[in-house]
Amino acid sequence: MTWRASQYVAAGALAAGLLGWAAHQAWPSRQIPVALPLVVTKAYDEWADTLGRNEMLSDVLARAGITGHEYVSFMKATHTLNPRRMQPGMVFALRRVKGEPVANRLSVRLDPQRHLVMSRLAPDSGWSETVETIPWTTERLRTTAVIQSNLYDALDAAIPDSFLPSRQRVALAWAIADVYDWEVDFTRDLRPGDRVEVLIDRLQSPTGEKRLGRILAARVDVAGAPSFAFAFEGSNGATGFYDDRGRSLRRAFLRAPLRFSHISSRFGGRFHPILKRWRNHEGTDYAAAYGTPVRATADGIVTEAGPSGGYGNLIEIRHANGIRTRYGHLSRFAAGLHVGQRVGQEQTIGYVGSTGLSTGPHLHYEFLVNGRPTNPQRKDAGAGVPVPPELKSRFDDVRAQLLAELEPSGLPAAAPALGSVAGPARDD
Repeated sequence: MTWRASQYVAAGALAAGLLGWAAHQAWPSRQIPVALPLVVTKAYDEWADTLGRNEMLSDVLARAGITGHEYVSFMKATHTLNPRRMQPGMVFALRRVKGEPVANRLSVRLDPQRHLVMSRLAPDSGWSETVETIPWTTERLRTTAVIQSNLYDALDAAIPDSFLPSRQRVALAWAIADVYDWEVDFTRDLRPGDRVEVLIDRLQSPTGEKRLGRILAARVDVAGAPSFAFAFEGSNGATGFYDDRGRSLRRAFLRAPLRFSHISSRFGGRFHPILKRWRNHEGTDYAAAYGTPVRATADGIVTEAGPSGGYGNLIEIRHANGIRTRYGHLSRFAAGLHVGQRVGQEQTIGYVGSTGLSTGPHLHYEFLVNGRPTNPQRKDAGAGVPVPPELKSRFDDVRAQLLAELEPSGLPAAAPALGSVAGPARDD
């Protein structure tokens, strides 16, 4: 029997129907089978390693499996990392393929502007070095802190991590102390309730990292009396700090031979802890860690450098106008220091110790005028050199602008509650 075309169509439809019925019986819930999801595991191990005290670059590399010929290859490829100039605390970001014993990538911040990346090309194929420039953006901000115990604690309490991270708050405290090095002794002059205001440039990286740029203006209240500082660039391109009257904050003598140390004994009479009797204390004692650098407070010539009775290791410097300064109980002198040598202000001349009649590491500092001991905290350091007359008009404009940003109201604001932080500076 010959089939017609219509009969073939009918037979095909019947077959399709039977297949559909079979599928329905096999999948009564009518669910379409779905493949299990693929689980993708991380291809790399990533970690950070910090260069410890008394460690070398090779110690960090060894912990990353970079030893032997790999170490030799690594060191041949880098023209930037100097193993002899590595600073403790440097943080290295490392990465390796899972299961591999040797890291294939190392990165480290060289300085605020540069980031180094070392990449392993392939096993036994060497390494490549890339130095990236970090594109920081600048934002001008201001903050206010109230002294309770010391400058750093005040800034630490007033500034959150979102404003500046902890290490940068330390840097800010040091920067303020450097600006006022000739004007304020932050270990002695400040009292609870004194206020510090500062206008800064804050830098931020594309990854959100924040760091201190520079100080533009500041105000420190000492016993209720304001002391202003305004950054101003002179005709020679150098930037200095000047007060509200245009006088340089730089003086003939620093306020203190140490930075941020606690004064353990002030000028005047005291009960000597070793001699067990009252005697006149003809100087100022600064308690500080053993080995803390000691700075010359002014330019001068070394007239004594050696053991001197109860002073222990002593340095005496002769300055202009019949003034001499003494630095006692030193652990050692700066390399090459000798009698007759000319030293400059802020130059390191020795290191804190506990030689002579001393119960612990500290610096004994004396200030003598025509041979007579004088309270170094009450000396007249002289007025700062003013802004040159030809630049005075420009300085006045800069000062007015910075003051408006430092104190937006134009007038000193009431002391804020401890912990307050102002936002971006702006004119109101």
